[in-house]
Amino acid sequence: MRAIWKGAVSFGLVSIGVRVFSATEEKDIRFHQVHREDGGRIRYKRTCSVCGEEVSYDDIAKGYDLGGGEMVILTDEDFAELPLSTSRAIDVLEFVPAEQVDPILYNKAYFLEPEGTATKPYVLLRDALLDSERVAIVKVALRQREQLATLRVREGVLLLNTMLWPDEIRTAAFGFLDEDIKVRPPELAMASSLIDSMTGEFQPDAFTDDYRTALQEVIDAKVEGREVVVPEEEEAAPAAAVDLMAALKASVERARTARGEPTGGGATRPTPISAAKSAKKAQQKKAAPAKKATPEKKAAKKTTAKKATGTKKAASGAAKKTTAKKATRKSA
Repeated sequence: MRAIWKGAVSFGLVSIGVRVFSATEEKDIRFHQVHREDGGRIRYKRTCSVCGEEVSYDDIAKGYDLGGGEMVILTDEDFAELPLSTSRAIDVLEFVPAEQVDPILYNKAYFLEPEGTATKPYVLLRDALLDSERVAIVKVALRQREQLATLRVREGVLLLNTMLWPDEIRTAAFGFLDEDIKVRPPELAMASSLIDSMTGEFQPDAFTDDYRTALQEVIDAKVEGREVVVPEEEEAAPAAAVDLMAALKASVERARTARGEPTGGGATRPTPISAAKSAKKAQQKKAAPAKKATPEKKAAKKTTAKKATGTKKAASGAAKKTTAKKATRKSA
């Protein structure tokens, strides 16, 4: 890697010499514009719209459009006179919890490498950041532009993340935010069940750029003169769901199938909806009042009770007679 910037991290009264390297790179397949007939490269000339002459880089300046055809021209000398205290320094402003920095602010990432004898203070700052579980808010000037950034630790290296300024973040002013849209509890429960069925641990290496791979295959086939094999069409994206609950249920089943979990009639873990229904039924059974007996049932109960009483009395009388007879025989 080639260093794009050299300077120092200003940490209180401590100065840490560092070199800055780009931490990311794009892997897109790049193309040139060419003439379809003979493959010749298409070139663009820098011409002046006033005189029509071609202009070299040395004669190009920066212009600010005031509107109405008026232009303010700024030269390299104008930019050199601007006060830029962070031209060769990364000034630490404060330390904050990482979760307080909205990810939408992040722009580009750079690795910092200690330079010369700055290894020990570099490691000291790195370990202090890890121990405090905070990130440093800094200011740095890269390519003649002062930027807000954070310093954090990644795999034992200080990582500089440049950020957008707050006024560069657009406001999400969409009409639906003013609408009173109600989400039913069963729909929310089913959506939560779908999220649970698709929950996993994020492993970046598990994802690949399939489009770039297929495009490279087309290029390689063109070079080798092979026939280009058109890949099978993927399943079409579903249209807007008319029945939201049905779509959610189907999505849950599909996610469980993909994860190898039982679906359909198999033994499955209860979803929030099924658990809620079971709890509701149990509560209704407990709260249900005892049913009052109808007059017919009352009469039937009385008749049954009388019969039982008569039977008991007859059995008792017979037993008494038998006992009396036995006593008379014994006395004789």
